[in-house]
Amino acid sequence: MPYKILLAEDDMLLRNELKILLENAMYQVILPDSFDLVPEAALAEKADLVLLDINLQDCCGFDICTRIRTLSDIPVIFLTCRSDSADELAGMLKGADDYITKPFQPALLLARITAVLKRTAKATGCQNLTRLSHKNAVLDIAACRLHIRQHTVELTKTEMKILHLLFTHAGAFVPREDLIEYLWENHIFLDDNTLSVHVARLRDKLRSVQLDDFIETRRGVGYRI
Repeated sequence: MPYKILLAEDDMLLRNELKILLENAMYQVILPDSFDLVPEAALAEKADLVLLDINLQDCCGFDICTRIRTLSDIPVIFLTCRSDSADELAGMLKGADDYITKPFQPALLLARITAVLKRTAKATGCQNLTRLSHKNAVLDIAACRLHIRQHTVELTKTEMKILHLLFTHAGAFVPREDLIEYLWENHIFLDDNTLSVHVARLRDKLRSVQLDDFIETRRGVGYRI
């Protein structure tokens, strides 16, 4: 399953930009209904990481981080405009795993998130975050490519997301409805054939590297690898 990031940011414009950035990087984004309930929401949603502003409306990120630490070891990254070294020190002493000041470079933010998740993944025995393997094929999420033996297949964003969901459910059928929701969440989906078109194009690419039957279809059930 995609890694879940709970995003606690009260600037609506920045929150929307971060949501798009994270979803494009294959993360599932959780937006809490109330900042007061961030610790409880992180546990209930089984979040893998919390991205937390300090100056939230009617809340203090430092206090939220302290409450998270009393409940779990979910990694926390502060993302804030407060650049004073004393604030950074306070954040780390509260139990944060990283501290990033605004404005930030999107690529740097994603790299820092990956670094924190890799550290926690090693601690819990989780798999590599950026490369998934199945049937001698390696999905390189960071490079948006599929490697099979000596061949490399360049993937579009949609093709990458299709394979990402199939790889994380390897051996099990993924219903078409789940793929559609994952690919086009929060967008108006007008034509059910759109998914079929993307899968057909992906199969053509796989066929070019002798992966003719890599994606299996079962009518009325879904797809699997």
